[in-house]
Amino acid sequence: LLDAWEKPGYECSPITIGANTDPYQPAEKGLRITRQLLELFQTHRHPVSLITKGTLVTRDLDILADLAERRLCSVAISLPTLDPGLKRVMEPRVPSADARLKAIEALSAAGIPTSVLVAPVIPAINDAEIEKILEAAAAAGARQAHYIFLRLPHEVKALFSEWLEAHFPDRSDRVMSLV
Repeated sequence: LLDAWEKPGYECSPITIGANTDPYQPAEKGLRITRQLLELFQTHRHPVSLITKGTLVTRDLDILADLAERRLCSVAISLPTLDPGLKRVMEPRVPSADARLKAIEALSAAGIPTSVLVAPVIPAINDAEIEKILEAAAAAGARQAHYIFLRLPHEVKALFSEWLEAHFPDRSDRVMSLV
């Protein structure tokens, strides 16, 4: 990465961390890989965007605030539901909505451009919450909002259908007809 950044023809453009895998996995607490990457972005004054469900992002407020002061970073916090019961079914091992809203508040208070990502939007499951999520995120200081509608690539469709049948048997046919 550093070699690429130092090449004469390198064109600097933002790098997004977390689009495929959350950079604040449980192992990050000890390994600090994301923090080390952020330190490199800071050293080289390189723009970065983070997407996460985790609240560990607040550990890196010092680096993110410095990058934000230079207009070099943004953070998006994923928040698909405010309902604690639905959260346990959709995302059993991630922080609560309240914890994520507090992270949005802390990031925003530190001057870091923060947005909320309502994802995935699943019709007849969490779509009715979108306005409440946006209101809560705006109250916490989110500057922007984005959404991602549920996608079901071929290999995921059967798994999602099983999950739907297990957790929402009364709505599974309706959800699948809408998806």
